[in-house]
Amino acid sequence: MMKHRIILDCDPGHDDAIALLLAAHHPAIDLLAITTVAGNQSVEKTALNALKICSLANIRHVPIAKGMDRPLLRPARYAENIHGASGLDGPHIPDPDLALTSQHAVDLIIDLVMASAGDITLVPTGPLTNIAAAMRREPEIIPRIKAISLMGGAIGLGNTTPAAEFNIWCDPEAAAIVFGSGCPITMVPLEVTHQALATEDIVQRLRASGRTIASVVADLLVFFAETYRNVFGFSSPPVHDPCAVAAVIDPTILRSHQMHVEIETVGQWTAGRTICDVYGQLGMAANVQVGYALDVPRFWEMLITTLLTYD
Repeated sequence: MMKHRIILDCDPGHDDAIALLLAAHHPAIDLLAITTVAGNQSVEKTALNALKICSLANIRHVPIAKGMDRPLLRPARYAENIHGASGLDGPHIPDPDLALTSQHAVDLIIDLVMASAGDITLVPTGPLTNIAAAMRREPEIIPRIKAISLMGGAIGLGNTTPAAEFNIWCDPEAAAIVFGSGCPITMVPLEVTHQALATEDIVQRLRASGRTIASVVADLLVFFAETYRNVFGFSSPPVHDPCAVAAVIDPTILRSHQMHVEIETVGQWTAGRTICDVYGQLGMAANVQVGYALDVPRFWEMLITTLLTYD
């Protein structure tokens, strides 16, 4: 079986950490690099969290690079109310015994894509700042990117403002560059990820395994559940970011429509909104495959089965 060669661009974050664990051990994925960006927390903290998760899970074959520390044009804004002061609050995770690569994440993305045979898929699960910066610095990477599977946006309501989802809201200018690039894009929006709820049954399945990584993930989900209950009133937390990895592993896990998507960058109340032209009213060519439903049992089977491959 040919593996999907991916770069995971993330801002760990509880659900980013779980996406990383899925990408590193699923047999259909060849994880080439982990790049980190400011988003859920500062880039120093998201990079440290990636190192912590990889050290704990013994993921030692993948370079980890620190990237952009703020959006292209806007001040950095974090999600401390969801992910805590560290970006990965909850369980105690030991200090890492791995180190970052000396290369900046944007340069690493450019080098890997330019050296490839056009077979690399980018999987951004945070703000799109690193991806947009790479496209601006080296436009020649754009036709060499096989595809982009991103977690972000919403067809309808946002989760950070009434109009905007967090990742796109953080850096709408970067999102506009990526969505306008012409790359094949699959957008995994809130409508999909809000179906991937980590219920108490899911947490108990992880705990019952007795395995270290599964237990840490269960602890992460308990913290995540509390903040989602307090902030949004959710009974169980949605694990957004693994959905974007799952969509690469098995695209049929998503139900989706091809449509035109624009990013609002100037609206007083709507900056960061993903304008999804569901009914073709703009008369513009479709540029994004937009997910709207998830095969929830298959998603959890994929994720839990992979997490249980860790010691």
